[in-house]
Amino acid sequence: MKNRVQPTQVERRMREDDFIVSKTDLKGRITYGNRIFMEFSGYTENELLGAQHNIIRHPDMPRGVFRLLWDTISAGQECFAYVKNMAKDGSFYWVFAHVTPSYNPSGQIEGYYSVRRAPRREALRQIEEIYAQMRQVEQQAGPKDAPAASLAFLNDLLAQHRTDYHRFILTLEMP
Repeated sequence: MKNRVQPTQVERRMREDDFIVSKTDLKGRITYGNRIFMEFSGYTENELLGAQHNIIRHPDMPRGVFRLLWDTISAGQECFAYVKNMAKDGSFYWVFAHVTPSYNPSGQIEGYYSVRRAPRREALRQIEEIYAQMRQVEQQAGPKDAPAASLAFLNDLLAQHRTDYHRFILTLEMP
């Protein structure tokens, strides 16, 4: 299902005690979503189940962030990220996502589990600036090279600040 929703400037903010939970298969198709996921996304359970998780992808999100996320979780590691999602009505909501692989009894990755909560508003100012720079790099690189180019930009930026992605993200979430 191709997402044809037009983004609006309407922001919905997660409440402090909200947790959006979803599970996907190896290809990113949604196999579970909790009621908070349905509330914020605006989609029904029937619309979500079996759909690609990118049904809620906001066009403001750099493709390089998703390259980093998929590279990390497919390697069996957890990943934290700030993500701007788009609801069915075009509104948006920011989340602080924690995505981990799910394993079958044989120890093979069988899917992914994500818990998202409200991000620190102070962190979003920095993230929005970085994401805007990443999108600019992606536009210059062209569609084929966009994810790799913006991820390289992000890694170079973090190296200049003598940190790595994991440390940077967790530092932003600390009060």
